Amino acid sequence: MKNTIAVLALSSFLAITACKKGETKGETTEKTDNKSAEAFVVDSVKVDDSVKITDSLKASFTSKLLVFPTLKDKKLLDSIYFQNDKIKDFSKAGLQAYIENEKNNYFKSMKEDNEDSYSDITYAQNWYSDSRMKLKSNNNGYMHIQYTGSAYIGGAHDEYGFSERVFDLKNSKKLELSDITSMPKNKIEAILMKNINKINSGTTDSDGEVKNSEMLLVDKIPASDNFYFDEKNLYFHYSPYEIAAFAAGDITIPVSWEELKGTLNAEFKERMKIK
Repeated sequence: MKNTIAVLALSSFLAITACKKGETKGETTEKTDNKSAEAFVVDSVKVDDSVKITDSLKASFTSKLLVFPTLKDKKLLDSIYFQNDKIKDFSKAGLQAYIENEKNNYFKSMKEDNEDSYSDITYAQNWYSDSRMKLKSNNNGYMHIQYTGSAYIGGAHDEYGFSERVFDLKNSKKLELSDITSMPKNKIEAILMKNINKINSGTTDSDGEVKNSEMLLVDKIPASDNFYFDEKNLYFHYSPYEIAAFAAGDITIPVSWEELKGTLNAEFKERMKIK
């Protein structure tokens, strides 16, 4: 039954993504920094609640979803809320109702577990499920959203992960790697392996040098769909256990535009003003 709870705890994020108990809150509407899209606004809904399961066990649930009142394209919205195809109503009220239902299902699954499953819990513990969406940037018609999820259901440590998605608002679609570069994936993967130690994930040697490569669990780093970019680089983000041991944490690997020179999509290069 604990395995079932684990799936429920992370499914909203990985299938991917402060209020008092019982309260919900929508955050203040934000405007993006893209001057060409001044009418584009972002709102949010959030649930933060907890219940007592046994004398020693408390379960907490937190979920935050962004709301895009000016986006109307259903296919684009389906892609933004990819965590669960049960989301049909993209309004603020609809998304609030969705995460309230997710909370109720999580608490129900915890309460319905038999007492034997919790018999070995002899000291106070807080098991939790936490999933969030965060708008990282909206520039040149490209909107980057980071989805994070974490959970703890006993054991040595909690679990967490990231999903990065970029949406082409001009063309109303999720951006694919092929929309950025025509470089074959095997060549990108060779660059990823070469650049594995360029950004510190927290794994260093005694001299302070980044040693992500020493924690790798794979022979080849995949050029995955978990990417984003800025004016300098394309970045691939890997969650714990995806390519390296948990102790390495999450790892981000940059690939510079110079390394992709000659393979960049013409429209993408123009919109991002890459020389």
